[in-house]
Amino acid sequence: MGYWHDKTVLITGGSSGLGRALAEAFAAAGARLALIGLEPAAVFATAQELGARGTEVLPLPADVTQQADVDRAVAATLQRFGRIDALVNCAGRSTRGKVADTTPEQFRDLMELNFIGLVRCTRAALPHLLARRGHLVNIGSLASKSAARWVGAYPATKFAVAAYSQQLRLELGPQGLHVLLVCPGPLARRDQRLHPLEGLEDVPPRARGPGAGVKVRQIDPARLSAAILRACQQRRAELVVPAKARWLFAISQLWPELGDWLVRRFT
Repeated sequence: MGYWHDKTVLITGGSSGLGRALAEAFAAAGARLALIGLEPAAVFATAQELGARGTEVLPLPADVTQQADVDRAVAATLQRFGRIDALVNCAGRSTRGKVADTTPEQFRDLMELNFIGLVRCTRAALPHLLARRGHLVNIGSLASKSAARWVGAYPATKFAVAAYSQQLRLELGPQGLHVLLVCPGPLARRDQRLHPLEGLEDVPPRARGPGAGVKVRQIDPARLSAAILRACQQRRAELVVPAKARWLFAISQLWPELGDWLVRRFT
């Protein structure tokens, strides 16, 4: 039996995109799944498909920006499985637009989903993760480490995820919690976005697609999911894909002007 056999994994955003790919990877590894998703039809369809393959799946239609929904989802997971061994915070979305034109309300709304929702889920599951010396996986972005053009409030929300992840490692790592921050580039998508991008009228055409025009190959969600499972088993602190992006992050810290030039050059 493998590492994930009979472990309980709670995944937010688990019915589409990377969350769906992660659900399939954990299911193949023998885990039991609790899937949170905003769209009930998509959550139940995903649970039915994975269940037909022999995986025990609990579908949980919920909005991670609502504390009552989060509390209900965690309670239902514990009632069904009795434990939570891993929480994967995957729910979130990107935006497009000029940062100077992005309103405070737009910053607030995206922060509520991409960051505050992640905090809500983490705090609700934290006692149970600590009891299992479990895994907390926070899905960030290359934008967690280096800002980009044309993506409005998105980098600010993902920088917050990176800082929060480090704080959790520092404070709760000694108590046995494993925290993994995942910083991927643009993903190849096989389904439509749950939240269509808005504010595209003032964005250059090449910046309207995945990654906002960043010049890197799109990442296969299945391969990234497999890498995330391995990184959990190794209890790594961060996973950056592609790994060469670390050079940009280091340069940007040491020489901000050169880092800015590189971002402009490669987006």
